[in-house]
Amino acid sequence: MNTAAAAVRTVLGDLDPAELGVCDAHDHLFLRSPVLPGEELDDPAAAEQVLRAFAAAGGRAFVQWTPAGMGRRAGALPELSRATGVHLVAATGLHQAVHYDPADLERRYAGLAGFFTAELTTGLHGAPAGVRAGLIKVAGDFHGLGAHTRRVMAAAAEAHHATGAPIAVHHELGTAATDVLDLLCDRHGVPPGRVILGHLNRHPDLRLHRRLAATGAFLALDGPSRAHHATDHHLFDTVAAVVEAGHADRLLLGGDTTTRGARHAPGPAHLLTALAPRLAREFGPGLPHRLLAANPARAFAAPWRAPAPGGAPAGS
Repeated sequence: MNTAAAAVRTVLGDLDPAELGVCDAHDHLFLRSPVLPGEELDDPAAAEQVLRAFAAAGGRAFVQWTPAGMGRRAGALPELSRATGVHLVAATGLHQAVHYDPADLERRYAGLAGFFTAELTTGLHGAPAGVRAGLIKVAGDFHGLGAHTRRVMAAAAEAHHATGAPIAVHHELGTAATDVLDLLCDRHGVPPGRVILGHLNRHPDLRLHRRLAATGAFLALDGPSRAHHATDHHLFDTVAAVVEAGHADRLLLGGDTTTRGARHAPGPAHLLTALAPRLAREFGPGLPHRLLAANPARAFAAPWRAPAPGGAPAGS
């Protein structure tokens, strides 16, 4: 039985969860995709500005959900963390198939669980030695799970069992969360408390949100960076529904900036300067700390296990 103390795995090393501090639990400093031409997040100077503004507002930790093959700039993350004083958690994993060249995907499928495991325990491809991922990012499909998704999630579950890592899930327009939990938890044995469900406030089914929180999974609500999305005005209804059902310990908040254009929106600091005060007014002064600090400290902490043999990284 593994008795290792739980730690949050940052790009500068393992961290006592109590030291994580106020956390943007779902965001991106770097990201590129063929479906977002011209909208790449690829500027380290701009990333540093984001982190400095977040830190000035009281932010202390930032979780980048950008997975392998999407320009995550793993090599830039340690210096950004040192320069800004913000703890950075990086991701391994794969997104939906549409974000990759088909030939590249076929190459990645071979030994996928070993690749995830190696990035979590040995080092991220393209980063200085010893810089490791702290979560596995995967993605569902719109109202269902296709063959690519099932293959990637099976590999993520295997890597979770090898390492203890949390699994963070992109839900397309907030859908298919029940399918994801059925696959990851019921079929592949991942504990619900190790699963973080993203984007759920894009699909404002409050009965569903309460049921998902009751399973023990974490719900990562996001969207302040997204103009013309319904996320902001659904977010407080979701928070109210889940809090009133007694599951405030399951909620996380994030900005989820994914495009260059979105950098002109409020950004991660908005979580602290606008959302946190409103949460305090509507739900009491303890809730912002719970959603922005206490819950992330549990969601991203793991009793990390030693690396399995083999599984060398195969691409960034």
